[in-house]
Amino acid sequence: MIPAAFDYARASSLAQAIDLLRDDPDGTKLLAGGHTLLPALKLRLASPELLVDIGGIAELKGIEISETGIRIGTLATHAELFASEPLYRELPIFRQTASLIADPQVRNRGTIGGSLANADPAADWPAVVVALQAEIEIVGPNGLRRVAARDFFIDIFSTVLEPDEILVSVHIPRPRTGMHFIYRKIRHPASGFAVVGIAVGVRLQEGAVDEISIGVTGAANHAFAGQRASDFLIGKTLSPDNIEQAAKLLSETTACLSDRYASAEYRANLIRIETRRALFALAS
Repeated sequence: MIPAAFDYARASSLAQAIDLLRDDPDGTKLLAGGHTLLPALKLRLASPELLVDIGGIAELKGIEISETGIRIGTLATHAELFASEPLYRELPIFRQTASLIADPQVRNRGTIGGSLANADPAADWPAVVVALQAEIEIVGPNGLRRVAARDFFIDIFSTVLEPDEILVSVHIPRPRTGMHFIYRKIRHPASGFAVVGIAVGVRLQEGAVDEISIGVTGAANHAFAGQRASDFLIGKTLSPDNIEQAAKLLSETTACLSDRYASAEYRANLIRIETRRALFALAS
């Protein structure tokens, strides 16, 4: 498995990377961790004329926590997200999720930005950033823009990113006191990808749901927010009946994928089961 010939450039700044992309956006690919791109090159599923390595760009790195929110650079690896103690204290869901991703080799090289930009329908981070109500920061020749995570994913391996744009960072509002998150998934035994993954955040006040957000991955052609289920639970207790009804609503939100790993009906059932388990865990 040998890739087709290509030119290689290592960008030293974000501005240089954008300029290289702008010259020929359709014939250029960005390289970060490379865990999706390199196999695609070897299989000749991708044959770019130019490969732009963005791994050394300082503007794309780092995990910053402020009074108002959290900024995660697109080049933050899964391993860095797992190991960050400040991030763990603020949002333990990052360590929980990172521990479920693939294997140590992937976690040490793969990046959150690469995962989001690739938009694999079975990736883990898309569900998490949707549940965290994050915003995706994007930059291109026309400047900077932010997109809500729930609007970023539009189809299989497809996002709102234009060919000449770069995903810069993920911005997460600091959760209110009492907000707790959990991520659960049914893993494919070989790849570790999510057959179905559910990320849920809940804040209870006087026993009733005051705030809730849900992100789903693996089930459909892209990650999505479980708004109907969230709306149903607002103001209600997390009783067994309410949890069951919310899980049912979420399983009916979208048409599920059907493939050799799982039928659409099975995936819908997994949504129901994992949502129920996540809500019971948060209720306790």
